[in-house]
Amino acid sequence: MKTLALRIYLTVVTVLLVFALVSGWLAQHNMEHERSQVQSVTAWHERAAAWGELLENSLPPAEAPEEEQARVFMDWAERLRVPMALDSAQGHRIATSLMLEDRLQRLPELRERLQRAQLSDGRVLWIMRPSLMRGGHLPPPFGNRPPRLGEPEGPDGPGGAGGLVGPVSPVATLGPNDLPLPPPRPQIQPWLPPLGWLLPTSQAHGVPALILSLILLFVAVAVGAWPVANRLTRRLQALRNGVEAFGSGQLQHRVAVEGKDEVAALANSFNEAAQRIEDLVTSNRSLLANASHELRSPLARLKMAVSIMADMPPERAAQIKEEIHQDIRELDALVEEVLLASRLDARADVEHVAVDLLGLVTEEARRVGAEVHADIASSASTYQADERLIRRAVRNLLENAKRYGGTEIDLELAYLPRQIEIRVCDRGPGVPEDQRDRIFEPFYRLPGHAEHAGGVGLGLSLVRQIAQRHGGQVRCEARDGGGSRFVIALPIQKPEKTEKPAQT
Repeated sequence: MKTLALRIYLTVVTVLLVFALVSGWLAQHNMEHERSQVQSVTAWHERAAAWGELLENSLPPAEAPEEEQARVFMDWAERLRVPMALDSAQGHRIATSLMLEDRLQRLPELRERLQRAQLSDGRVLWIMRPSLMRGGHLPPPFGNRPPRLGEPEGPDGPGGAGGLVGPVSPVATLGPNDLPLPPPRPQIQPWLPPLGWLLPTSQAHGVPALILSLILLFVAVAVGAWPVANRLTRRLQALRNGVEAFGSGQLQHRVAVEGKDEVAALANSFNEAAQRIEDLVTSNRSLLANASHELRSPLARLKMAVSIMADMPPERAAQIKEEIHQDIRELDALVEEVLLASRLDARADVEHVAVDLLGLVTEEARRVGAEVHADIASSASTYQADERLIRRAVRNLLENAKRYGGTEIDLELAYLPRQIEIRVCDRGPGVPEDQRDRIFEPFYRLPGHAEHAGGVGLGLSLVRQIAQRHGGQVRCEARDGGGSRFVIALPIQKPEKTEKPAQT
């Protein structure tokens, strides 16, 4: 059975496992991407250094005519297929490769990707970073701003003060083997692009991919866990509403049982308890109503006897007095049986002691003149039970047999493989087959036996309750040769192991 605890445990473990796997994968992927970016940056700087060294060794000297410098530069730019430009030591443009000029005309914002490197003779080489690093944070450019084509020359370079790139940054003079190297760990653009649908680009720019991914994972887990939690709380709320409705007096109210976990077991237990409480309340109401009805007859007789007793002759007054005592005994028996029935319905604790069944049934049989037939020895008839209740059950059956079955009464005590049976047999008119179950209902009496035979209809009901309290049952069956047989069947108990006292 998939219990609630197992479901919660598996949910937590699964969420943690998925979280660990996804987090590890993201971290590993991010580190690999960052390593790849660093390698790409390093490789680009190495290539840029090689290009600078190649051009410095291949270009004519700075004193050569600019047309010759431009021709050689354009030839190498075409061979290398690198977008770059060459400025003189005075800051004006000598030549711009066709690739660089074309890109800047189509996308002016690409000027931000130009990197400045100063050669040993004062000339400046401009090289465009590859598109792989767009939007990243590489080492700051060698100038304050990229060059703009067509700007007029200034005293410090093209474009006026500072030339194409503003004031020249103080950088080391580059020789053939002395070009700038990249820093050890440049800041790299995250491999996960900014999520415009989650954060504005201005805010998402530079946010680590791992943080964004963990946020998405948290949202996914929260959304996925909500249906499970909602279903659990919905069922618990339904159970709470059912308890409140039952507590308000709706004894017929029950809750729906869904699933096979602890919540379903709790709902089922509530329904069973509610059914027992409803049966108990219904039984008490019926008991009270029937007891009130049964009390009317002896009370009415007492009232009448008291009212006429003063005008009666002494002989008749003595007879009326005896009838009053009989009615009082009947009332006392009725009250006692009602109290006992209520105590049994309330499932009050009973005290189990070792009872000698053979001795008990022999004593009760002697009171009514019944014969005892036992097929077990006295030593084997000991039974753990409430002696007072067992005696009351046997007495009720014997008195019932005497009342309806005449004087020929037999009491049998039989030891069977799984139970002990106490049988009370009579030779009375018997009980119709369709009435053999109903006679054990409270205050039920066979038709034609209302009051002339005495009793109030609680005796057999008490016998059934007592048998059930001891784990047994009672039944009525026809006796061979006429009459009825009432059988109390009690389960045989396993002998309890007794510990020997420690010797001192």
